[in-house]
Amino acid sequence: MNNQLGEFLKARRAAVTPDQVDLPRTGVRRVPGLRREEVASLAGLSVDYYARLEQGREQHPSPSVLSALARVLNLNPDAQRYLFGVAGASAPIARGQRKISPNLVALINDWPAHPVVVADSCHNIVATNQLGAALYGGHQHSDNIARLIFLDPDGPTLFRNWDRSAASCAASMRALAGQNPNHAELMALVGELTVRSEVFAGLWAKAEVLDKASEFLHLHHPVVGDLDLHYEALRPNGSPDLLVKVYRSPNAEMTEKLAMLGSLTAATPAPVEADEVPIREES
Repeated sequence: MNNQLGEFLKARRAAVTPDQVDLPRTGVRRVPGLRREEVASLAGLSVDYYARLEQGREQHPSPSVLSALARVLNLNPDAQRYLFGVAGASAPIARGQRKISPNLVALINDWPAHPVVVADSCHNIVATNQLGAALYGGHQHSDNIARLIFLDPDGPTLFRNWDRSAASCAASMRALAGQNPNHAELMALVGELTVRSEVFAGLWAKAEVLDKASEFLHLHHPVVGDLDLHYEALRPNGSPDLLVKVYRSPNAEMTEKLAMLGSLTAATPAPVEADEVPIREES
């Protein structure tokens, strides 16, 4: 019988010392790490239930049980995602925050000819390079692409193919909700858009699902006029809750317009540094 969950719990239990969880060392310990009863007690579980988890007789613990075990076993974010994955559950989004990698910020700033926008799983724009900031800047909801499309008064003018952009955004939010059904902030955003935008409510009801990958963006920019750009959406391995959108020009005319946009916005403040940009972290 496949018992990935039990094997993982047993291995991680062996790697945690009593000192790491503030337990006194008493008597001779016959096993490395923590005893089953210690893990169960610290996680608020019965010893019998925890034993069933390790033995593979219980393979579908609740997210709250998994979160408690992740805490007791000192699992890092990658290990937490693995734990939830082998248990067939979706990892919740924690209230805590971490910083965007300074290397990621440096990387996007190394592409001055290409607008780059980094968005989190709620479509919040959490980092840009200079051209990326200029692409969506100056609007009421420039900090969130979903609100910019559905709630901003400039949305239907800014996005020339607004109907398609709206449908794509709603479908991508549906895909994200499926990947993380416990994502409270994303569900709150869906609720807000459903109440405030009849168009979003109708699109959400259609239940179309489309993860962001590669698309064309057709904007009417207030400074340089019409822009037709192709973008590729990438997810960093270290931060899979982020989406890095790299835009490129398909022809000489668009290249010239991007160069003009870069020149006209060169005096604007530089994008924030990595240690100034908090993002929500998966637990």
